[in-house]
Amino acid sequence: MHQQLILDKITSILTATDDSYDEKLVEMLDKAKRIFIAGAGRSKLVGNFFAMRLVHGGYDVSVVGEIVTPSIKAGDLLIIISGSGETEQLIAFTKNAKKVGANIVLISAKASSTIGDMADGVFQVGKEELYGKVVGMPMGTVFELSTLCFLEALISHIIWEKGIPEEIMRERHANLE
Repeated sequence: MHQQLILDKITSILTATDDSYDEKLVEMLDKAKRIFIAGAGRSKLVGNFFAMRLVHGGYDVSVVGEIVTPSIKAGDLLIIISGSGETEQLIAFTKNAKKVGANIVLISAKASSTIGDMADGVFQVGKEELYGKVVGMPMGTVFELSTLCFLEALISHIIWEKGIPEEIMRERHANLE
């Protein structure tokens, strides 16, 4: 019962997500010199999943907040994952990235927000009205799981379109685990 509840909710969110996002986001990824990914809480964990897969796909990616993350510069892309687009720390990251001329993408549940207003691209996962309280999926779970699936589907699109063999991805995978 609970598995079906979760699957049905994620399906409704992904069905309401713009189909053109794959091409638009891949174009921004491909134009970027480097990619930086930021989120807070569980959205940061979703960003970590995405960052790993982008590295497997051959992109130069850093996760914001890690000790070895370099400084962002003009020509780089900052991807913010935030359900609300209003997280203070992420607003500060966005402002700093804008100051140096980096491009900004917001992946969010909301079409309009403080970060969205500064972003070069906003990718709304689902529609706001679909994010009401869902018993059994508390505190952002709907956004986080839907975004994880959205981004995994984007990686699938990248792998398919670029013809990246799994063997190449495995070669890029961390071997000090």
